[in-house]
Amino acid sequence: MFLQQIINGLTLGSVYALIALGYSMVYGILELINFAHGEIYMLGAYLGIIFLAFFTAIGLTSHSLPLALALTVILSVAFCSCYGFTIEKIAYKPLRNAPRLSPLISAIGVSIFLQNYVMLTQGATDKVFPHLFGASGFQFMSTRMTYLQVTIIATSIALMLVLRFFVRKTRIGAAMRAVAQDKTMAALLGVNIDTIISVTFVIGSGLAAVAGLMVAMYYGLVNYFIGYIVGIKAFTAAVLGGIGSIRGAMAGGILLGLVESLGASYISSEYKDAYAFIILIIVLLIKPGGLFGRAELEKV
Repeated sequence: MFLQQIINGLTLGSVYALIALGYSMVYGILELINFAHGEIYMLGAYLGIIFLAFFTAIGLTSHSLPLALALTVILSVAFCSCYGFTIEKIAYKPLRNAPRLSPLISAIGVSIFLQNYVMLTQGATDKVFPHLFGASGFQFMSTRMTYLQVTIIATSIALMLVLRFFVRKTRIGAAMRAVAQDKTMAALLGVNIDTIISVTFVIGSGLAAVAGLMVAMYYGLVNYFIGYIVGIKAFTAAVLGGIGSIRGAMAGGILLGLVESLGASYISSEYKDAYAFIILIIVLLIKPGGLFGRAELEKV
C-alpha cells in the first residue's frame, strides 16, 4: 500500500508542480500572486472536453485517437495561453504601478468572473471526460501502475525540464531572469519588459492547461469550481518550495502530492486538504523562505 500511495502522490504532485510553476514565474517577474491561475487550469480541463467532443463528432477519434488527443492538447494550450495573455493586459498591466493590494483584488475578481463565466456557459453540473484510457498498466514491485499515471508523471517531468532549459539557456529566458532581478536596469539594457511579462503569462497558462487536461483524463469529472481548490494547493506548493523558484515549485508540488496521498491513506481522507497546509506552516516556521527560497535583505 505504501508504494501505491507513493505512485498516487507522484501523479498528483506532478500536476500541482505544473500549476505551481505558473505562480512562481509570475511572482518572480511581477511580485504578484495571480489568483486567477487556478481558473486557467480549470479552463484547460473544459477546453479538453469541448475539443475532444468536436473531434469525436467529426469522426477523428475513431480514425486516429493519438492525432485527436494531440490536437486537443495543442488547441487547449493555445486557447489558455491566449486567456493568460488577455488577463495580463486587461487586469494586471493597468495596475502595474498601483499599490500592491489593487492587483491582488483584480486577480480575485478575474477568478470569480471566470468561474461564473464557465458556470453560465457550460452549466453548473459536472462534465464527464471521455473514458479513453482503460485501467491497463503493469506491475511494479507488487504495485500496479497504469499507463495514464506514467504518462502524467513523464509529461510533467519533461515539461519542467524544458522550462528549466528555456529559462537557463535561451535569450528570452535570460531576459526573464534579468527582469526578475531588476526591471529598471533590464529596461535600460534594451529588454522589452511588457513582452517578457506577456511571455511569462503565456508559458504559465500553457502549463496550467496541460495540468487541467491531465487531471480531467485522470479523474474523468470536471466542474467550474475545481480551479479554486487546486489553485490554492498549487500556490501552497509554490510557497512551500520557495515562491519565485522554478525548482522550488517542482519540489513543492511533488512533496505536496506525496503528503496528501500518504495522509489520506494512513490518517484520514476527510482531512486530506488540511495536511498540505499543516506541512506549509511547519516549513515556514523553520524556513520562512521555503525549501529553496533565499532570504532577501531589504535596504532601508
